[in-house]
Amino acid sequence: MDPLFASLKVAGSGLAAQSARLRVVSENLANVMSTGKTSGAEPYRRKTLTFSSELDRASGVALVRSGAVGVDRSPFNVEYDPGNPAADPNGNVTLPNVNMIVEMADMREANRAYEADLQTMKQTRDLLSMTIDLLKG
Repeated sequence: MDPLFASLKVAGSGLAAQSARLRVVSENLANVMSTGKTSGAEPYRRKTLTFSSELDRASGVALVRSGAVGVDRSPFNVEYDPGNPAADPNGNVTLPNVNMIVEMADMREANRAYEADLQTMKQTRDLLSMTIDLLKG
C-alpha cells in the first residue's frame, strides 16, 4: 500500500479512538454530581476506555482501536449534606468517583491528539494533491 494512503488510515484510526475517548470523558464530566436516587444507592461510577494496537493486514500498518468501556473501581467521595435525598442517616452523601482535574487533563490530551491526527490528514491530502499536480504537468 502507498505510504500516503497508509498514513491516512493510521490518522483516521486515531481520530476514531480520540473521538471515543472524548465521549467517555464528557459522560464522566456530565455525571460529576450524579448521586444515587435514594439513601444507600450507588452513585455514578467513573468510566474508563482502553486502547489497543491492531495490525491492518491489507495495508500492513498498526492502527489504534478503542476497546471496551470499563469502570473505575476507586472509592467514592463522601460529603456531608443532610438535606439531600440520597443522604444516609448520618447526613452523608456518597458522590461519584469522578475527579474534575483528571477529566479535564484527559480531555485536553484527547483534544490535542485529535488535532494532531487531523493535521496529519491535512498534510497527507496536500502531498497527494501536489503529486497529482506533478503527474498532470
